[in-house]
Amino acid sequence: MAIPVAGAEPGWVRASARAVGVIDGICRWSGYIVAWATLATVILCFATVYLRYVMGTGLIWLQEAYIWTHVVVIVMGAGYTMMTGGFVRVDVFYSHWSVRKRALSDMAMTLLLLLPFLIIFGIGVWTFWSSSFASDEGSLNPGGMGNYWLLKATLLGFVLLIGLQGLAFVLRGLMVLAGHERYALNHGGHGADANH
Repeated sequence: MAIPVAGAEPGWVRASARAVGVIDGICRWSGYIVAWATLATVILCFATVYLRYVMGTGLIWLQEAYIWTHVVVIVMGAGYTMMTGGFVRVDVFYSHWSVRKRALSDMAMTLLLLLPFLIIFGIGVWTFWSSSFASDEGSLNPGGMGNYWLLKATLLGFVLLIGLQGLAFVLRGLMVLAGHERYALNHGGHGADANH
């Protein structure tokens, strides 16, 4: 996160800015992984279709593999999408608000809506994943992929990445409300990535 230096800032602001930078770095790397997983999804899907309709043979594990990579794209890309402001939202009021009002709104919605969702969803996902791991769950299809717990672990990654980005929203909001508006996330589109 490129941060302009403008005089001495309180220690908590510097620490918060570093934490946000680390979180954004993690989410940025998840975005890179998702980009490669998207390519893998296309290649695996093409191979599945080519083998089935041109070569007359089908491989269940190959068909399931492109579904797995597609799940990785959707689930693991959420933190990057949240960081860059890529989620669909209705901007009737938000786009006209001041930076401080947007920061307050982001903080409030993160704490009132996102945090409770992540807690409830995380508890459910942990149960879902741990039972899959304990039983070494595999595909119900003969010749399909094994170790379904790996696929289900991506949901834990979702909770982690979205939770981290929610923390970054709160830290950014606190810094903006304390008068350090340069740390505001530009929600007009891909603002978090514009400095890199």
